[in-house]
Amino acid sequence: MTGTLVIAGLGPGDEALVTPEVSAALARATDIVGYIPYVARIAERPGLTLHPSDNRVELDRSRHALEMAANGRDVVVVSSGDPGVFAMAAAVFEALEAGPAEWRALDISVLPGITAMLAASARAGAPLGHDFCAINLSDNLKPWSVIENRLRLAAQADFAMAFYNPRSKSRPEGFVRTLEVLKEACGDNRPVIFARNVSQSDEQIKVVPLQDTTPEMADMRTMVIVGSSQTRIIETGRAPIVYTPRSAP
Repeated sequence: MTGTLVIAGLGPGDEALVTPEVSAALARATDIVGYIPYVARIAERPGLTLHPSDNRVELDRSRHALEMAANGRDVVVVSSGDPGVFAMAAAVFEALEAGPAEWRALDISVLPGITAMLAASARAGAPLGHDFCAINLSDNLKPWSVIENRLRLAAQADFAMAFYNPRSKSRPEGFVRTLEVLKEACGDNRPVIFARNVSQSDEQIKVVPLQDTTPEMADMRTMVIVGSSQTRIIETGRAPIVYTPRSAP
């Protein structure tokens, strides 16, 4: 007997931002697998088993999900945001590639979600309105030298930049260095958006000139978006609107 495996994105936090496609998959599931806070968002019901696990065990989590699907369960692996953006889809496929050949016959699908980068951009206006890149600032799975090189190249190319996992308690020095690199490489005062807990009740959006940014403005619940040299601010009677024009000079 063969089950199914769905890798689904739960969006940035507000239940209204979970897609109907994902909601339908959750309703069909026999098992939910994921990081503890994300599994906690799923309501318990008869016939559903929740399998929460700690952070940094993505491959173990993936193998467990694949094993259950191979045994006939209908499994949903949940991520926040979009599962294909610094999340569980890649981990599941890593486990699939390294696992038993029979796993490759499983019915596996990836259901997109609204990732934090897009939710934060929408709250601020349209800072990603032209070419942009996304960089995960965590050095858990890649050396800091790779991150710094990408920061410098992105600044040289004049991309708007979106940063995931900017500053954790265990590695606060990474974001300190990130801001140092950006201030040096960009050499201007382009706007930086600090968007914390977007779509949740304690959401905070701050727009700060690059040269005035400090490391303490971000934590692991913050999405940081750095504008390009062309990014503009429109002052309104409410919050400022930040946008990057669609054309390059």
